[in-house]
Amino acid sequence: MKIFIGIIIALAGILVLLLIIGFFLRKDYSVGKDVVVNRPKANVFGYLKFLKNQNNFSVWSSMDPNMKTEFHGTDGTEGFVSAWESEIKNVGKGEQEILKIVEGERIDYEIRFIKPFKSTSWAYITTTTVNDNQTSVHWEFNGKMKYPTNLMLLFMNMEKMVGSDLDKGLQNLKSILEK
Repeated sequence: MKIFIGIIIALAGILVLLLIIGFFLRKDYSVGKDVVVNRPKANVFGYLKFLKNQNNFSVWSSMDPNMKTEFHGTDGTEGFVSAWESEIKNVGKGEQEILKIVEGERIDYEIRFIKPFKSTSWAYITTTTVNDNQTSVHWEFNGKMKYPTNLMLLFMNMEKMVGSDLDKGLQNLKSILEK
């Protein structure tokens, strides 16, 4: 019985320690990746500003060919919403909205996940001229995790989890635009 009580006390101590650590841990994350596309900036931005085009290069869109999608508003304008729903847990259900467009420069998005868990993240894509026929594209995701769920950031490598998908998506974009 003493061993059992000792184990319970040790586990409670570890839990309290983790909760204290979580109070001081960062609550936000940011992951961004870049690619250079061999196309003029106007062509690249013209393609990127249409949210429906993300379905052509995003890794997440290709995870479920049977995913249901809905669109609301005018694509390529602020307020346009792309919604999705999938039976695949890693895809889930959610929507992405164009929040702001700085023509030729940047597109800001809000991503609202509904299933498998509710959360909100933000993303943006920027384009920068390298030269007349090359454009650098930067795609970044940002999110926040409330206390105590921010403890998961101790065990999750967001750079590896999200970064590899961003890299693959940007390589897909490069392939599409350079054809």
